[in-house]
Amino acid sequence: MKIISGGVCAARGFRAAGIHCGIRHNRAKKDLALIVSDRRASAAAVYTTNLVKGAPLTVTKEHLADGMAQAVICNSGNANTCNADGLQIARGMAELAAGALGIPAEDVVVASTGVIGQRLSLDPVRDKIGALAADLSPEGSADACEAIMTTDTHPKQAAVEFELEGRTCRLGGIAKGSGMIHPNMATMLVFITTDAAISPAMLQKALSGDVASSFNMISIDGDTSTNDMVTVLANGLAGNPEITAEGPAFAAFMQALNTVTVALCRAIAGDGEGATKLLECSVTGAKDLAAARIAAKSVVCSSLTKAAMFGADANWGRVLCALGYSGADLDVNKVGVRFRSAAGSVEVCRDGAGVDFSEEEAKKVLLEDEIEILVDLGDGDAAATAWGCDLTYDYVKINGDYRT
Repeated sequence: MKIISGGVCAARGFRAAGIHCGIRHNRAKKDLALIVSDRRASAAAVYTTNLVKGAPLTVTKEHLADGMAQAVICNSGNANTCNADGLQIARGMAELAAGALGIPAEDVVVASTGVIGQRLSLDPVRDKIGALAADLSPEGSADACEAIMTTDTHPKQAAVEFELEGRTCRLGGIAKGSGMIHPNMATMLVFITTDAAISPAMLQKALSGDVASSFNMISIDGDTSTNDMVTVLANGLAGNPEITAEGPAFAAFMQALNTVTVALCRAIAGDGEGATKLLECSVTGAKDLAAARIAAKSVVCSSLTKAAMFGADANWGRVLCALGYSGADLDVNKVGVRFRSAAGSVEVCRDGAGVDFSEEEAKKVLLEDEIEILVDLGDGDAAATAWGCDLTYDYVKINGDYRT
C-alpha cells in the first residue's frame, strides 16, 4: 500500500473537471464538477438515512439499479431538495451530461449540495456543460474537488496504490463536507474511483461494510443532511482478475478502500464549520464492537466536550458524561481517559475517577490542532475510532446567515 497523489483521477481511465457555471453568484467559486470513466464501470453507493432526501439521490438510485455507471455530475450552491420540480431537474442534469459525453443518461450519477428549498435552474448547466466536458483531464481532480465545495475551507483528496494478484491498482477520491454532518450517513458528498476489477455486488458489499467504520463515525454538529452520498466507480482497467467473492483479493481491496475513506474522514472532521481542531476519539477495551462505536461517537458528538476542546480545557468529566449517556454497555468504574497530541500526553481519569495532573501541561496538549481522546473501557478487546471537531463561536456565525 502506497499513498499517492491524483485524487479521483489517480486510477487509470478517469478524467475530471470543474468550472463556474453560474449557479453560485460568486464567479470566483467553481460550482459544477464532472467525473468520467473511459468505459462503463461497476458502481455502488450509500445514501443519507434522512427521510427528506434530495432529488439527485432518487435519480442516482434509479440509474445504479443495474450496478453500472460511467460518469458523475455534481453542482454546489443548490441542493435541489424539497423542490416540486426536483426530479425533473436532476434527470435533466443527467441528460445534459450524457449528451455532452455521448453516453446513456442512465449511466450518470447525479449529485447536488448547497441550500435546501431553493429552485435550481438547468440554464447554467446547459450553458456550460460543453465547456466542462471539454476541460476533462486526468489532472482534473483538484478542479472537480473545488467545484463540489460549499462552506469547506480547503479541498479534500486522497489516493493509494496497491497490489491485487500481481497487478498494480489505484483507488482515490474527493470529498466535500464541513457542516450538517452526523451519522448515519455522515453528511457529505464523496466520489471514489478505482481501476480495480470488482463486480457490482462485491463493490456494494465493500462500500456498505466500510462506511460503518469510516463515514458513519464522523460528527460535526449533530445534523444529518438530506443530500449525503458516497459513490464508487470501478472500471477494471488495472487488469486484475475480477473480484466476485470474498477472499484475499477482496480483503486487500477493502484495506485500500478504508485507507482512502479514513483519510477523507479526517479531512472532513478537521474542516468542520468554524472548527480549529480535529478531534479523534479512540475507544479500546470495549465488550464488543457495537459498544466501542457507540461510545466513541457519543464523545465526538458531545457539544460540551467539543466546547471544552475549543477552550483547551481538560474537562474530562464531559467525556465520562458522554460515555454514561451513550447507551454503550460499559462499567463506568473501569473507564480511563487520556488526552494526547503532538505536544504530549496527559492522563486525566483512571477507573472512573480523576487523577492528579498538571493543568498547564494539559493545556499545552489541548492547544494543538489535532487532539486524541483516548478512552479505555477496561472491559474487553473491541475498539473503534470516531472523528469530530471542536465547537467554536464561528460555527454559529456561519450558520446564522448561511442562506441569506
